[in-house]
Amino acid sequence: MMKKMVMTLVAAFVFALSACGGGGGGETEDSADSGGADSSGDSVDAEAARSAYDQNCLQCHGENLEGMNGPPLAGQDLSQDHVLSMIQNGAAGMPDSLVSGSEAENLAAWIANQ
Repeated sequence: MMKKMVMTLVAAFVFALSACGGGGGGETEDSADSGGADSSGDSVDAEAARSAYDQNCLQCHGENLEGMNGPPLAGQDLSQDHVLSMIQNGAAGMPDSLVSGSEAENLAAWIANQ
């Protein structure tokens, strides 16, 4: 039963990613990797984001964002807006509002840059 739920979650997330075109926000590979700036031009507090990730996301998405019970996040060309929406609203099997406010925005920017 649990395995079926996990597979449903993974399928829903992959579908959502493909439906939104994978995001990326028009950034080049160089801009996404240089300094960790989010789409609003503010810098990302990587230490705070990693701490929030470790406390709220690691169990499902893995230590290196490689995916475990949840889908992989690293190397997925996710837009900050898409990641923030997932954090705020959840999805099939993913709870909503685990992180909120500026902490959620910082975490979304950090994940989008991974």
